[in-house]
Amino acid sequence: MISPKLSQQSIPSIPSIPYDELDQALNTLAGNKDRWLKTTVAERIGILQEIKDRLMPVARSWAETAARKKDIANGSPLVGEEWISGPYTVMGYCNQMIATLSQVKGKKHLDHTLVRELPNGQVAARVLPHSIWDHLLLSGVKVDVWMQPGITPATLRANTASIYDPLSFAHKKGKVALVLGAGNIAAIAPLDVFQKLFSENQVVILKMNPVNDYLIEFLTPVFQPLIERGVVRIVRGGADCGQYLCNHRLVDEIHITGSGASHDAIVWGTGDEAKASKAAGKPRNSRTITSELGAVCPTIVVPGPWTAADIEFQAEQVATQKLHNSGFNCVACQVLVLPREWSQKSDFVSALEDVISASQARSLYYPGAKDRITEFTKNNPKAKRVPRRGGEPVLIAPMGKENAYDRTTEVFAPAMSQVELSAADPEAFLKAAIAYVNSELHGTLGANIVIHPATIAQIGRVRMEELLIELRYGTIAINAWTGLGFLTPQATWGAFPGHTLEDVQSGIGVVHNTALFDRPERTVVEAPFRPFPRNLLSLSFTLLPRPPWFVTNRKGHILGRLLVAFQYRPSFLKIPRIFFNALLG
Repeated sequence: MISPKLSQQSIPSIPSIPYDELDQALNTLAGNKDRWLKTTVAERIGILQEIKDRLMPVARSWAETAARKKDIANGSPLVGEEWISGPYTVMGYCNQMIATLSQVKGKKHLDHTLVRELPNGQVAARVLPHSIWDHLLLSGVKVDVWMQPGITPATLRANTASIYDPLSFAHKKGKVALVLGAGNIAAIAPLDVFQKLFSENQVVILKMNPVNDYLIEFLTPVFQPLIERGVVRIVRGGADCGQYLCNHRLVDEIHITGSGASHDAIVWGTGDEAKASKAAGKPRNSRTITSELGAVCPTIVVPGPWTAADIEFQAEQVATQKLHNSGFNCVACQVLVLPREWSQKSDFVSALEDVISASQARSLYYPGAKDRITEFTKNNPKAKRVPRRGGEPVLIAPMGKENAYDRTTEVFAPAMSQVELSAADPEAFLKAAIAYVNSELHGTLGANIVIHPATIAQIGRVRMEELLIELRYGTIAINAWTGLGFLTPQATWGAFPGHTLEDVQSGIGVVHNTALFDRPERTVVEAPFRPFPRNLLSLSFTLLPRPPWFVTNRKGHILGRLLVAFQYRPSFLKIPRIFFNALLG
C-alpha cells in the first residue's frame, strides 16, 4: 500500500465550507448538466480560447506565487518549474483541444497522424511531433500513444472521439463530477476538470487540496467562462468537505489524484468498516471513480558505450526525475535500477551524487515529508545522505532483498532506492529489469529507461519494442522523464489498464489525451540521448538543448515565461529568444 501523500493529521486546520454553500454549488451544476451536453463544438472552442485570454494576464502571478509558497527564491531558475507545470501546461491543453475540436467532425484531426502497427499487432499513433512548432521547440522528441489490443488501423477512427459523434448525445443525461485536486503540481486540477468537461461531457465541482488552494485566486478568473455558464464550481475545504461531497446525492462520478489510501477510504471506508466492505465485495461508495494514485516509479539505466559527457548529462536527467518539485511528484524516480557488471556504473552514480550535491536545495513544503523521510531512514539504515547546500540531504539507499517497504511505498520526498541486477548483455539486462519492475514494484504509472542509441541499434528497434510491450506502465520515457508525458496534452496520463477497486495500485482511467482516443493503453515518450549541440558530433541532427525542466537549467525561469507567451500566441518571431536562452541554460 502506498503511503498517503497527505494524511489527515498533517494538514493545517481548515474551516469547513458551510454545507449550504456546497449544496447550492451542486444544485447549480445539476441544473446545467444537461445543457452542457448540448454545448456546440464551436462554443467549446470559444470557451477554450477565452480561457487562454484570461490565463495570460494572471500567468506570472500564478507562477511566482506558487514558487513563493514552495519556498523557491525569487529569481531562481527553479521558478521555471512553476511556469511550465502550471500556466504552460494549461495553455498547451487549450491549444491542443482547440485543434482537435476544430477538426473533430469526421475525425479529420487524425488525417495527418502517423499510425503504425507494433510487433504484436497493437496500434501506435504518433501525436508528437504534429506541428512545425513541435519540430522547432521539441526537436527530436517523439510521443506515441499505444492503443489497447483489438484496435486496428482500420478501426482507430471509430474508436476515437466517439463522444463527439453526431448521435452520441441522443438519449443521454448529463452528469455532475467531483474532482479532488492534487496538492503538488498546479496543472493537475485544471487538467482534470478539462478531462471531465471536454472528454466526458460532465460538469464539475472542483475541491482544491488544502496544500495549494491558493491557486483558487488564479483559477477563478481563468475558469470564469465555465463558472458563468454554471458548469464549474471551485471550493476549498478539508477532509470533512471532501467526504461530504463524495457521498452527496447530486455527485454522479468522482476523479481523484492522490494516494491509494485516500482512494480506498472513499471506496471502502476506513478501519474495520473497510475490511468488512472489501471482504463482502460491497464498496461503501458505488459511484464510478477514476483515479491517478502514483507509484514506486523506476528508472532503468541500460549499460552501453557512454562518454564522460553522456554520464554527466544523464546524471542531470535522473537527478531531475528525483528532485523536480522537491521530490513531490507521483512519477519521481523512486527506484534506480542499475547493471551490476557495467564498468561505468560507479562513474554514473558518482556523477548523480555530484549533481544532487550541487543542486539548489528547497524546503520540504509538502506536509508529512519529514515523517516519510524518517520512515524511509528507519527501513533503510544503510541509506547514504547526499548533502545539498542550505537544505535537507537526499537519501539514496541500497535496496535489500527482504525490504518490502522500498518496493511498495511511494516515499513522496527526496529519497530513493537503488537496486543492481546481473545480466550477460544490454538486451538481457533490459529484459531482466522489465521483469523486475513489473513483478516487484507497486504501481504502473511511469517508468524511465536511459539507453545509448548504439545500444538500441545493437538490440534492434523491433526487438526494443517487443521488450517495451512487456513493460506494463501507463507512460514509458526513453532518454526522457515521464513528466514530459504529463506536460504533453496529446499524451495520455494514468496507470496501465487493468487495476480494480480491490487492487487499485496507480489508479483507473486516463486523463489529458487531447486526441480523444477512446481505448488507449499507454504513452511512450522518446527524446535524444545527447543535447544540442554535442549531439551533432554523433550525427544526431536534433536541436534540443538541455530541457527547461531540468533542475540544472540556469535559465528555467526565463524559458518558462517565454514558453507560456509562445503557447498563447505562437510566432516564428518568438523562436530566436527562446532558443538563445535554451542554449544558455
